[in-house]
Amino acid sequence: MSELTYSYAAPSALVNQPVGHALQLAAYAEAAVTGAATSFFRGQLRDSWLTARGLITLAKVVASRFVPQAAVLRDPIVTAGAGQLRFEAFSSCNGVYARLDLGAAALDGELTPGTTNVNFNEPMVHALCGINRREAVGLAVGQQAVTLERSAGHVTERKVALPERWLRGLTAAQGYLAQMDEVLRLGREQAAQLLHGLPPGAAKTPLYLALHGGRVSYEVLGGPRAVRVGGAHRLRLLAGLLPLAPGARVYATPCAQAMAVVLELGGGHEFLLALSAEVRRGFSGEGTQLGAMLAGLPAEWLAGGNALLQAGEAFNPTLFGLAHDLSPATVAQLCASLSALGLLGFDLSRNQYFYRRLPFRLDRIARLNPRLKNAQALLAPDADHVRLAALGPDGRAEVRVRSSHVWHTVVVGGAGPARCTCQWYTDHQGQRGACKHVLAAEQRFGQGMSSLR
Repeated sequence: MSELTYSYAAPSALVNQPVGHALQLAAYAEAAVTGAATSFFRGQLRDSWLTARGLITLAKVVASRFVPQAAVLRDPIVTAGAGQLRFEAFSSCNGVYARLDLGAAALDGELTPGTTNVNFNEPMVHALCGINRREAVGLAVGQQAVTLERSAGHVTERKVALPERWLRGLTAAQGYLAQMDEVLRLGREQAAQLLHGLPPGAAKTPLYLALHGGRVSYEVLGGPRAVRVGGAHRLRLLAGLLPLAPGARVYATPCAQAMAVVLELGGGHEFLLALSAEVRRGFSGEGTQLGAMLAGLPAEWLAGGNALLQAGEAFNPTLFGLAHDLSPATVAQLCASLSALGLLGFDLSRNQYFYRRLPFRLDRIARLNPRLKNAQALLAPDADHVRLAALGPDGRAEVRVRSSHVWHTVVVGGAGPARCTCQWYTDHQGQRGACKHVLAAEQRFGQGMSSLR
């Protein structure tokens, strides 16, 4: 598996200060970010105990793995900007995405836009568990370190390797979040019941979360207002926060390929947990935005978009397109490409994108999306791998695509979904993004399937 190696300027450590001990967590420095500030936040946590509960839950997500062969990865992303801090992470199997948002009401200090990466290991979790309800805790987030200032705790972090599937996961997770609609709104008692109806052990088949008579229940067959939950036992990661939540909202994609729970914790704290469609389906394996990326944009356009935005800043694709005289298709390509670089996230509560200031590496788009790279190879000018076989009156095109000495039949365009005779389409029926044959056929003869709202 290909990996990105992140170098750390120094190991993390517990250091003595006049006000007590300071927990200094080393952050990665993959590549310099032009114009980046060295300090993103310094101040106090207004409710350090509640913040610690959220970070402990995030650490549980990071340490969890629901697929046995997955390696343990512990590198949450921290983004400062737009008046808040966001801590994001995936489970080690990449099928669970979590985010803790600390808004202005949770922080007492100054914010400067920026993004960094820190370790979450057991010593850090123990330090967070030691924070009591009345303890004054300071927090500093910088380009090279995150410092949690308190009177007790000990942690040492060192250089780690971060697999590229995290960046692929960010692309797919935000793509699904941008498609989601709110389906259920839960009060305090209903939020506390969210785990009560789960069967013991691991759920073998998908369940449907619903409200009946004001009570939360899980069903085998879903109704019109039920939310499909694959691997519903993964919701137990929220056990430590549910009793603290004044309310919760449940979201789902129209295609039932992902769902999310947002806990309203109060005091500027919000926690999001998103689940992939199945336990064995990590977000990194999805390819729902590949179609929008296939045509490609000039490098200077992507670099320009990256330069215009700051970390944490809200990003409205429609307004951005109007302001810069870009067509909706071009804006969709821009969003998909920036997402493929790990630069865009999506805020369900505000129904808008936000920006992460990560190292800008254009070569990642092809490297992290092999289906996209393979489709582009099929369309090479000197190749004869994509041929139009027939064009129907409804705009549907039948295309022959050759791959590995086999000609596949692809149907694209018109009002219906694209289809292909390859094994990928047979296995996934388009639910994990288009195969390379469909991507190549759509680029040459059909209409793009992927779009961002």
